[in-house]
Amino acid sequence: MKLNTINTLPNTNADSCSVETRTSRNRALEPYGINALEDDAELAAIVKFVAKLCDVPVSTISIVEAERQLFLVREGIEDRETPVSTSFCAHAMLGNAPLVVPDATSDPRFADFAAVTGPLHVRFYAGAPLVGEDGTPIGALCAIDTVPRPEGLNHMQMQGLQVMAQSVMRRLRDRQQHLLSQSELLETSARLQVLADGIPDIVWSADTSGRIDYCNRRWFEFSGQPAGPIPDSAAEHVHPDEIKMFHAKWANALVAGEPFEMEYRLKHADGAFRWVLARAMPVQGPHGAVIRWIGTVTDIDDKYRESESRELLASELSHRIKNIFAVISGLVALTSRNKPEVKDFAEELTGKIRALGRAHDFVRPIDSAKGDSLHGLLEVLMEPYVDGQESRLTIVGEEVHISVRSATPLALVFHEFATNAAKYGALSVRGGKVAVTITKDGDDAVIEWRETHGPAPVDTDRVGFGSRLVEMTVTSQLRGKLLREMQPEGFLARLTLPLSSL
Repeated sequence: MKLNTINTLPNTNADSCSVETRTSRNRALEPYGINALEDDAELAAIVKFVAKLCDVPVSTISIVEAERQLFLVREGIEDRETPVSTSFCAHAMLGNAPLVVPDATSDPRFADFAAVTGPLHVRFYAGAPLVGEDGTPIGALCAIDTVPRPEGLNHMQMQGLQVMAQSVMRRLRDRQQHLLSQSELLETSARLQVLADGIPDIVWSADTSGRIDYCNRRWFEFSGQPAGPIPDSAAEHVHPDEIKMFHAKWANALVAGEPFEMEYRLKHADGAFRWVLARAMPVQGPHGAVIRWIGTVTDIDDKYRESESRELLASELSHRIKNIFAVISGLVALTSRNKPEVKDFAEELTGKIRALGRAHDFVRPIDSAKGDSLHGLLEVLMEPYVDGQESRLTIVGEEVHISVRSATPLALVFHEFATNAAKYGALSVRGGKVAVTITKDGDDAVIEWRETHGPAPVDTDRVGFGSRLVEMTVTSQLRGKLLREMQPEGFLARLTLPLSSL
């Protein structure tokens, strides 16, 4: 292995080194978190084994820093460190194989070291280099004796020392990887915290029992509570009128493991209650069990108040529109009372106005629930034509939702069909029937009006005002297609309308 010795090695020939070299050396050792491994049990077992294997009284794992040699783990020696200038290991770590010194007193490199001349009385030394994966020398695993050993180490001892040095490096790399993972985890956690605090909503999490254990900064800003642990009474900020329902819905979600959603009022820091939308999703573990809940609370008070105002305005307008329909119908009736020649026209016009009124009541009611289905609209529109004989009119097929925008043109079209059926078609005779079938075909709704058992149909090329009105309404307002046929069984109309227009 090629050693990475540039600007990472201590000065072994002096008692001090440059600031640049010292900083570089300490930076090279920093990823291992050396200090946390002092007297590590696994490393301690290694040095004890090496001491027995090599039959020596002293064994250490030495980490060579910029100015000192640290005995990370030691056996048979009390000192924790020595100056790097008198370090055998600082030399051993530079080699590709263990350094063996049979008699230090006769080796000019080490004869004057304090460890040799002083009370440590080092005579024999054998050290296997500890080198990082990037080639950086770290230190050495060494065996030391106080008497010379001209024979050095036998083959098994030499091989065992190298194997144990590899074990030391595995432990150091594990520590390095742990620190790296911990650093990445802390960095990720910090990023997530910044992200969570940057979200304009309240973000929270709860354990499987429903106890909230985390809220982002928005909760403390909203509630006015000091930052810190989330109190168990956090849910008590819910308005008294909604607290019972809140607890019930949240308890049901916890038991069922299903998403939670509710609008309610939450007490703000200023003491006022604001409308919020709370949502929570269960987080499932690998086996499908719920292990956590993640939720948000969105302040919708301004939009809620705006919606209330709009609804109040819509109700007022709806009431006024109904009055206008009634006034217009009254004016038509009053105007035509003394003019027999316009009686038929007046009745037809009044019928259309009433149809529009019924359609408006369906999608914009004042006191009852709003309708939004084509089935429901047709039932309301056709009610005056069946005279209590529901069997004469059937409405079957798929459910199609409609909007306020499409209700008026639909009412005009089917009022025209019903009026004609009552005057000339199936509803003008006993036993006549009308069947309305609703199906979906891709992005379109297909509505079929079929009359049967009525008078013999009369096909004519004359196109009246009502027919032109229907054609224009279907093609222009509803952006659809209209097919009309006079079949032997009776009148047939097929409307193909884009679902997006409804």
